[in-house]
Amino acid sequence: MYDRRLLAKLSQCAWKVLSLYLKQGVPTPGVSPGAVVAVQTFGDFLNFNPHLHIIATDGCFYDQGGFMVGPQPDPKALEQAFRLEVFKMLKKEGKISDEVIDNMLSWHHSGFNIFCSRPTVPDDQNGLERLAQYIIRAPISQERMVYVPSFEAADGLARVIYQAKDGNSSKTFLALDWLAQLVSHIPGRGEQMVRYYGYYSNKSRGLRKKAALDEQVPFIIDTDIDSKEFRKSWSRLIQKVYSRDPLICPKCSGRMKVIALIDDLDVIKKILQHLDLWETRNHDPPPGKVLLEFVPDQAQHIEQLTFAGDLKYQDLDNHHNNRYEDDYSQLPDEELCLKYASSR
Repeated sequence: MYDRRLLAKLSQCAWKVLSLYLKQGVPTPGVSPGAVVAVQTFGDFLNFNPHLHIIATDGCFYDQGGFMVGPQPDPKALEQAFRLEVFKMLKKEGKISDEVIDNMLSWHHSGFNIFCSRPTVPDDQNGLERLAQYIIRAPISQERMVYVPSFEAADGLARVIYQAKDGNSSKTFLALDWLAQLVSHIPGRGEQMVRYYGYYSNKSRGLRKKAALDEQVPFIIDTDIDSKEFRKSWSRLIQKVYSRDPLICPKCSGRMKVIALIDDLDVIKKILQHLDLWETRNHDPPPGKVLLEFVPDQAQHIEQLTFAGDLKYQDLDNHHNNRYEDDYSQLPDEELCLKYASSR
């Protein structure tokens, strides 16, 4: 078992180092940087690999909403300070000793790595959205996952084949092992995976709101969507994820509108039973979603499967210009099948 409690302390270590570094980059005392830190626990094949994704100000706020840009961060300097802070935290928690610290400090490769991308300007809304999506992305990409149902497996056990981000390797899991690996990354009760620090913390935001200073902050951009339209944003978000507008009629392609919200279970069940859509028994996904024929005597072919499209890992430094790895994870089934079929 992993001590997930230490993940929060890892986030605090990163903020302590980053905050001090950003404050030293501006000449004005009493300044306040800000950061949003997202804890990621998964590696390429869902192995436990804790690391941090951070959106931070490229300077500090001062007085009543003023902002001063600091120098471009030096990853090597941040790496050394972060490593020492993590060692100090782990020693305080009783996880390592001075001997272990001395041994690790003597390593030629520290085992730590920090990458700093180029700044994103406030008016680049698409860049900011893509950046936010990246730091809290899901543990898996459906585009890199192939499901082999039990009825096509020689031993009757369903499998999941998952391809690495670089496209050069893949790994096969029993379906239950895959689920077990996936649920290990579900946060515990009350565990926060995204934390706000400094100028973005709840305390700082509350103090500014109480003092009516938020409207003076230049980085806050008012939305041009009125409150009525903003409440309809659920359809826009669904369209962004699933590439389909939920308010377009599938029969006539006309525009639909919500006329009622039904949340009574008995009424919902009665409607679905009338439409012959009520189905509660457990079952495998329908055959129409199977993306690969599993031939027992050609099982080795699975490991050499070539996927269509450019799935190579893209450098974080170019994340605001390139499509991130999960762009196609929610493509309609027929499009997804075509992409895989063209690669076989």
